[in-house]
Amino acid sequence: MSRIGKKPVNLPSGVKVQLAGQQVSVTGPKGSSKWTHPASAEVVVDQAANQIRVSTREQSKQALANFGLTRALIANMVHGVSVGFEQRLKIYGTGYNCKLQGRALHVNVGYSGQRRGIGSQFEIPVPEGLDVVVEVPAARGDNEPAQLLVKGVDKQKVGQFAAEIRALRKTEPYKGKGIRYADEYVRRKQGKALTGSAT
Repeated sequence: MSRIGKKPVNLPSGVKVQLAGQQVSVTGPKGSSKWTHPASAEVVVDQAANQIRVSTREQSKQALANFGLTRALIANMVHGVSVGFEQRLKIYGTGYNCKLQGRALHVNVGYSGQRRGIGSQFEIPVPEGLDVVVEVPAARGDNEPAQLLVKGVDKQKVGQFAAEIRALRKTEPYKGKGIRYADEYVRRKQGKALTGSAT
């Protein structure tokens, strides 16, 4: 039996849950989220304790796996609509920058139009349900990065979009130029040293 699945999900103030068959709808201050849980899982809202409880109808290996998964995803939904999820990205590199124009994020990470065939800037539509905040629009040198924040109620969407931005130019290990998560550690490598010949 899943230890995670057996833990009840506490509902913060202002969060409401509705069940319609296998569909779970959660609404809170940050927005709303819907998800259809597996048929092998049973979801019950305990109004007296202000909690959501998950149980399993079967004892098969897949059903037990779905048991813990269902509880974890519902907990993420509750956290998302009450607190929200966010992922901060840093862009290192002289001249690298980012800006938001409407619902499109423009990122310049040093590629030339001849090299990529698409110009020097990436234009990425911001998915529905997500918000992007440009905190620092341009990097200054190699020590002061540009910064942007991706936030939303859906943990999977926030993580996926942040990963797509990071993939535009992953950090190289020598000068550290590129896009990385704010809490990401980049192991640096030493460049080749020039050796002089004896005269």
